Amino acid sequence: MKPVLLPPNPVQHFYLGGDRIAALRGIVPETDRQPEEWLGSTVSRFGSDEIGLAVTDDGDFLRDLVAGDRAAWVGARAGRDAADLGILVKLLDARQRLPVHVHPDRGFASAHLDCPYGKTEAWYVLETEEDCAVHVGWNQDVDRDELDRRRDAQDSEWMLSRMNRVVVRPGMGVLVPAGTVHAIDGGIFVAEVQEPTDFSILLEWSITTSTRDESHLDLGFDAVMPSVSTEKLDAEALDALISTVGETPAGTDFRSLLPAVADPYFRLFDAAGDTAAREAGFAVVLVREGSGALVSDAASIDVERGQVYAVPHAFGAWRLTGAAEILVAAPGAGWPGSLRGGDVR
Repeated sequence: MKPVLLPPNPVQHFYLGGDRIAALRGIVPETDRQPEEWLGSTVSRFGSDEIGLAVTDDGDFLRDLVAGDRAAWVGARAGRDAADLGILVKLLDARQRLPVHVHPDRGFASAHLDCPYGKTEAWYVLETEEDCAVHVGWNQDVDRDELDRRRDAQDSEWMLSRMNRVVVRPGMGVLVPAGTVHAIDGGIFVAEVQEPTDFSILLEWSITTSTRDESHLDLGFDAVMPSVSTEKLDAEALDALISTVGETPAGTDFRSLLPAVADPYFRLFDAAGDTAAREAGFAVVLVREGSGALVSDAASIDVERGQVYAVPHAFGAWRLTGAAEILVAAPGAGWPGSLRGGDVR
């Protein structure tokens, strides 16, 4: 089993962006609303059977390859289904501010969406324009009835003024726990790692091409709003969601780029040059710069900037050689056993 090269997989969306993804991946955008690429995905967009699914150069869905030989891809692990990889990885290139929105937690998803995964997610900042920020959590307690009224009125200013604003720099990692309100300024390009779902609750839809009816997971706002936290996220709690490790250059050891509280959900590492070995296990590898090779006892695969690979467990322990810099996304520590306990508190 060798790593599988994954050609570009852009996803059209309700917000503007995508030119930096196109530049990295060597494609021409079809529209100015192609702001995401789903990397190594075996799950599809909410309401669709195929949008977002990763496809190989041979035209096969990665989902089908994993389901056909699960042990080779993830080892002897039972997930949600035969194609479950425990993680979804995206490139997200926002050329407008994303709407204020929330993702439900595992308890809500299990009860209402027949899924053991919620959508805790994290952003790793690849590029950003000056003074761009992410907005994470409330900066004060918010009254639920007032939030409902402001949502119905599409009062963006009210919502944003009550959220924590964090100016970002390349190399910052930010975890967004399920239930936490958030948004991203236009001008920010991130690699996103998350639980493998597409569950979003839009509190603000009017700045996009989405609609109110498309904003509540087909459940209605009365059903989904209890999953939205209205509690203040204080400075100490916010600091615990941020890592600045990646602001210094990558080295030959695989280092974690996200805060430790992300580990049960997913992990993201970088490395460059001739690296130490990384243990066997499923991973999505993005080659950020340069060229080199992924090398194990099984094979050696040449890689270069802009390529994405799905690395199967059966490739074995592997290392990077040459002059490349890579990002490596992997399922959470202890997955899938960590899934059975619900969300980490």
